[in-house]
Amino acid sequence: MNQTKLDTLLEQVHAELQRLDHVDEEGRKLLQDLEQDIKNLLQKDEDVESTSILERIQAAVEQFEVKYPTLTKLLSEASAILSNAGI
Repeated sequence: MNQTKLDTLLEQVHAELQRLDHVDEEGRKLLQDLEQDIKNLLQKDEDVESTSILERIQAAVEQFEVKYPTLTKLLSEASAILSNAGI
């Protein structure tokens, strides 16, 4: 896995998450959990559950694909990198 590319992509996702507004309560909870997962990945936390990260990324893509296309694109790229790395 190209760790540098993943780190850069995760930082972009984190920045995009900070820009979002007008998200319902369910979406806000999903984004908070996803943001914590991203922080843990960036800090190389070994206790991160890869299955839950990929599930949350997929759920976020499905929920936000129409309203937030930039976030959706970044999440899709992150999901592909993590999947290809066996996470």
